[in-house]
Amino acid sequence: MIRRPALACMAAAPLAALVLSGCAAALVAAPLAAGAGVYKSSQDRPARRDRKRPRQQVAKPGQVYTAPDGSKVQVTNLTALPPPSGTSAGPAPTVGTAPGGMQFLYGSGEAAALSLQAYQALWNYLKVEIGYRRDKSQVRSVVLAPGSTLDNPRFEMCGKRPLAVVLDIDETALLNLGYERDEAIRGGSYDAARWTRWEQTGADKVAAVPGAAEALAAARGEGFKVIFNSNRSAATAAQTAAALEHAGLGPADLFDTLWLRGEGEPSGKDARRQQIAQRYCIVAMAGDQLGDFSDLFNAPDAPVLARRNSVGGTLLAPLWGAGWFMLPNPVYGTALKGGVAEIFPPDAHWTDPAQGAAR
Repeated sequence: MIRRPALACMAAAPLAALVLSGCAAALVAAPLAAGAGVYKSSQDRPARRDRKRPRQQVAKPGQVYTAPDGSKVQVTNLTALPPPSGTSAGPAPTVGTAPGGMQFLYGSGEAAALSLQAYQALWNYLKVEIGYRRDKSQVRSVVLAPGSTLDNPRFEMCGKRPLAVVLDIDETALLNLGYERDEAIRGGSYDAARWTRWEQTGADKVAAVPGAAEALAAARGEGFKVIFNSNRSAATAAQTAAALEHAGLGPADLFDTLWLRGEGEPSGKDARRQQIAQRYCIVAMAGDQLGDFSDLFNAPDAPVLARRNSVGGTLLAPLWGAGWFMLPNPVYGTALKGGVAEIFPPDAHWTDPAQGAAR
């Protein structure tokens, strides 16, 4: 998830060549600075094709959209919700100590540094590894081609498709501060109904992940299409687009640069990724879960350590920091599972001698 030093990438170059041409770790970037000047494009204005393209109005509340698969999606116009039926709002719960994962992700400088590092690496990759290639048609997509496996990945050439970056939204580009604060106070586990109410009413209680707004603005300025692929509901597309705009991450147009989960659609993202890949050559992806890169990582019967090893023990390893960019998220998601026996191998067992015989 972290940008590799040039020497480490050079050592990995023979393996990387089997997957994607080029080695992104040879990137040399200016020192990270604060503010929008961090990601300086070669032009201070949008790319020519973006200037000609009229600004589209994002998903309109109440409008019915036709998804690429022919299904109909009605965007809600709800901006506020009453308490659930049979309950009252009541007094606000007492504010206490946030869980450790929330302290790290939403409160620590360490998490901010990791996020800045990831987005700086993403921008460097786009600017140097992709941007300096004269023949863009010979660039490879970083989306696994249909029929790929984790042990036998395949990637397609870009050809004449325009280049794009695809990102997850939640805790990748957008921090859900209002929802997580409420959850920290209330305690308990994830509540789907409460999350739906958050999507509908929390657009102004969010913030951009550190580094995201600057990197995405710079990418757009260099002509890369920025596309969001999220498991948020397509019915709340207007509110999601508003949240992205509020955080300085937009614009986002439904079924163009904003792809959301339809009613009854499974939680995997590969189907949407493939639809996007038919229109664009995806040269970089960012996420906070392995499923943001391929559904293959989330096989339901995959043991914990096997899933971990699939990241670094296959031909996919060179993609991290060179097309695939991971953001930290210790708060929720597919990473948070496994008991002691599943996580720690037998040769790591140790017992404090002061505690007597080994357990």
